[in-house]
Amino acid sequence: MANKPFQFKEFSIAQDKCAMKIGTDGVLLGAWVTIPPTANSILDIGAGTGIISLMLAQRSDIELIDALEIDDDAFEQATENFENSPWGDRLFCYHAGFDEFVDEMQGEKYDLIVSNPPFFPSNESLETTSRETARFQFALPFEELTKGVASLLSEDGHFCIILPKEAEQSFLELAASNYLFPNKITEVKGNAEAKVKRSLIDFSFQQKEIERKVLVLEESRHHYTPEYRKMVEAFYLKL
Repeated sequence: MANKPFQFKEFSIAQDKCAMKIGTDGVLLGAWVTIPPTANSILDIGAGTGIISLMLAQRSDIELIDALEIDDDAFEQATENFENSPWGDRLFCYHAGFDEFVDEMQGEKYDLIVSNPPFFPSNESLETTSRETARFQFALPFEELTKGVASLLSEDGHFCIILPKEAEQSFLELAASNYLFPNKITEVKGNAEAKVKRSLIDFSFQQKEIERKVLVLEESRHHYTPEYRKMVEAFYLKL
């Protein structure tokens, strides 16, 4: 099943070449992000299949949506998914590491930057497979991510990310050292009794009172909460 295209309401995602398949994290971020009304450009760091970029293309009329992917196969897959979508003329994927991209794009600014980054701590004993590159922080250390985002984000822009809850505090500290401050934090729980598993965070250069919420995904197994349904109903064929 994982190698078959995943059909959403307005686009399809081929994922046979990607180490990381379609998952809840990417869909959550793509649906949760607030797109600034004055935004003219978007950057998706670590595109994978391209799911987040495609969701943002569906949700907006923004003409410049760039994605960045270092893995050869994932880059090829994202490019194909972009070309086969209704918004192929608005989507472009760069094949490069984030450090290279930041160096090459000096002076360029994005109004919205999004990332579903690798988040498992690196393990030096592991051989580097595509799946490990997609999952482990050696592919994109959080220090490198926050510093690069700060140089690419427009003055009034927003940076949105999804992280494991346990990584939230250390990431907030790194972001603050680059003058990126949380404006909105949504904690994600699988069900009402479960522990918080993920944090969705919206950063900007402006310090504001943080808007905090909790999002519960399921009332019971495969029975989703009204709030989650409302978030993703424009995308999923079935819930």
